[in-house]
Amino acid sequence: MNGQAMPCSQEELGSLFLFEKLSSDQLARLCREGRVEQFDPGPVYAEGDPATCFYVLLQGTVVLSRRVRSYDVETSRSSTRGVYSGAFQAYLGDRVPQVYNSSMRVTEPSRFFVLPADTFADIMREWFPMAVHLLEGLFFGTKNSQEAIGQRERLLALGSLSAGLTHELNNPAAAAVRATSALRERVAHMRHKLRAIAGGPYQRASLETLIEVQERTAERVAKTNALSPLEASDREDAISDWLDDHGIPGGWELAPTFVQGGLDTDWLDQVAATVDEGTLEGAIRWLNYTVETELLMNEIEDSTTRVSDLVNAAKQYSQLDRAPYQVANVHELLDSTLLMLSGKIGPHISVVKDYDCSLPKIPAYPGELNQVWTNLIDNAVSAMNGAGPDSPGTLTVRTAHEGDHALVEFGDTGPGVPDEIRDRIFDPFFTTKPVGEGTGLGLDISWRIVVNKHNGDLRFQSVPGDTRFQVRLPLTAAGPDAAGPDADAPQEPS
Repeated sequence: MNGQAMPCSQEELGSLFLFEKLSSDQLARLCREGRVEQFDPGPVYAEGDPATCFYVLLQGTVVLSRRVRSYDVETSRSSTRGVYSGAFQAYLGDRVPQVYNSSMRVTEPSRFFVLPADTFADIMREWFPMAVHLLEGLFFGTKNSQEAIGQRERLLALGSLSAGLTHELNNPAAAAVRATSALRERVAHMRHKLRAIAGGPYQRASLETLIEVQERTAERVAKTNALSPLEASDREDAISDWLDDHGIPGGWELAPTFVQGGLDTDWLDQVAATVDEGTLEGAIRWLNYTVETELLMNEIEDSTTRVSDLVNAAKQYSQLDRAPYQVANVHELLDSTLLMLSGKIGPHISVVKDYDCSLPKIPAYPGELNQVWTNLIDNAVSAMNGAGPDSPGTLTVRTAHEGDHALVEFGDTGPGVPDEIRDRIFDPFFTTKPVGEGTGLGLDISWRIVVNKHNGDLRFQSVPGDTRFQVRLPLTAAGPDAAGPDADAPQEPS
């Protein structure tokens, strides 16, 4: 939007805090190469357009806003003479995108001193060469530091996750190794028992019947249901007594295996009715090996399935072999993150999942959302561990519909966020963790991913014993990177 041209006054420029130290020749150059324009109420420039001018307010009221989804969110309003906005980073040249990072409008007839971006850059380099070097160093130094520490934050999280994943993988892998070793021993005993049976007084028909009993036993083991400790103890006593009554020594050693396999005295009665009394003991011991091998194979299957589930969870978490931007199931992302962090959460913290199963898939960057979940869960666990590493706590992960948004909420029973730091909690480099344990970028990164990357919202509610970080994500989106760059604001003297 073009304004109405007006005379430029050196005296008026010299009265502004921005130009008060300039010489008369410098003020004359500003008036010569710049211009004064008056704008009627309405827009002056739009977010995302090429940044062609540097604006300094002479009189009026200026409002800056950012576009978030279909809304214009006001970020700053000022009537102070000398506040500036627009292409004030023009001196950095093409090393940064030279676009307006916000939209500017005026609410009343307002006058500006307007300087073309190229002229502003030339004047800065010519009049303030040392200041330009310092500003360049500050800008790129801060940017590089944030990137480096952000990378460090990701590496720390990766190290923590790797340690937890290694621990989680080790348990089922070790169980599978133990079960395989035991299975080899049981199979060797079965071969020995088979040799004894083959040389014993068994008729062909009896052997065929014994094989049928063995098959039915294996099927029954596969369908076994868990018993309470009291029920299991009572059944062991009953089976041990039955074995003693039928002249089979060492019944107390066999009974636990039969109970674990889901067998009882009724089953033993069926076996006794199938084979001769003289071969009953051999048949029982043969079937004991059958039950043991089936249980060991079940253990190996469970362990290897657990390993496979962990590997799949790691792939889901890291989003390997998947497109960065896709339609994703929020609950799958949450489950994979909780599984990856299970070692860090620890047994003293209860995890409650309160999922709205009707929640549809959403367009998102799943890998980056997993980073948000990781940061928020890690903070919740750290808060609850503050009362002691073994103090009980509850982490509640809840999802719900909220209009055209999906809500993902992380609640903890920690001490809460103190009032004095609530306004700083999303600031970069701010952390309450001990030195070396936090970079202070977790929530800053999370905010940028949720708000800037996904056009969502991140906020929190906190009282002692009930802190909730809430992520709201749109159920639909126009496409990736719809939010645009970070916002700027009118600048005033500090």
